Amino acid sequence: MAIKRFQNKVAEGRYLLPSVALYTLGVWYLEGLVPQKLYVQIVCFSVATYLMVELNNNNALIRTYSRMVSSSFLLLSAMAAFLFPSLTVAIVQVCTVAFYTIIFRTYQDKLSPGLTFYAFFCLGIASVVFIQIVFFVPFLWLMMTFYLMAFSPKMLIASIIGIIAPYWFLAPAAALTDNLDKLVAHFFAIADFQPLFQYGEIKETQLIAFALTVLLALLGIVHFLRKSYMDKIRTRMLYYIFIAMDVILIAFIVLQPQHCDVLLTMLIINSSPLIAHFFTLTHTKTTNFLFMLFILALLLATAYNLWQTSPVL
Repeated sequence: MAIKRFQNKVAEGRYLLPSVALYTLGVWYLEGLVPQKLYVQIVCFSVATYLMVELNNNNALIRTYSRMVSSSFLLLSAMAAFLFPSLTVAIVQVCTVAFYTIIFRTYQDKLSPGLTFYAFFCLGIASVVFIQIVFFVPFLWLMMTFYLMAFSPKMLIASIIGIIAPYWFLAPAAALTDNLDKLVAHFFAIADFQPLFQYGEIKETQLIAFALTVLLALLGIVHFLRKSYMDKIRTRMLYYIFIAMDVILIAFIVLQPQHCDVLLTMLIINSSPLIAHFFTLTHTKTTNFLFMLFILALLLATAYNLWQTSPVL
């Protein structure tokens, strides 16, 4: 029987999620929840957190009782607290988690266009504030084909209709308010590429959050690929989606760093299950040390980022 170390006791503790939630709420306060009136943003964040809990529960991402998936999401998000004031980030965040929550229900089901429509409708909403999310759609179709095994002509049509559905409402509204030119400009923004590798405007806070998230994600990816045989086939397929999306997101951030904020929140969503899987299901002295180092690094990074961006401190 595997020894239960400190990391396992924390990961499997029933008070983990409430404790981390209170901690994150404190970070929200320090980042200007009240003075900046970030009420819409925190509602979106709360819904995203709830959906992360449901994502874990409905798909058994961890093969033992653990709230580590949602707790990792909260801790990583708190580290990147400078993202909290952004309404764009908040909308993309909740829409991304909602997409996964819905689309994972189509596993091995090529006759569920309704679920596919709703999943891609979430991406359509996200595209209203971040049109570049459309770049991920072809990759998601491939993942539906090879990992969810749920792609068919009917699902393709449902996904396309889902993506464009929000614009059925926006187009008439834009026409009535003489803002059609802005809507057209929004679509053309998808082709607005800056020169590659332009890191001049990247801030230290963004770099710290990105580097630490990538490091933890890589640990989770290596661990999962080594131990994936212990998980059910369905669980493996879902994790392969998280891994593939992490690789794509990292490449996107490296190539077009001007979109770092929005892509970072998507990276956090995809990395959280991998990090949770690693720390919950390992039991060695080395991983126990890494867990404590992980907590310390997150706390220090969060404190530094708050010191740099908080309007309260």
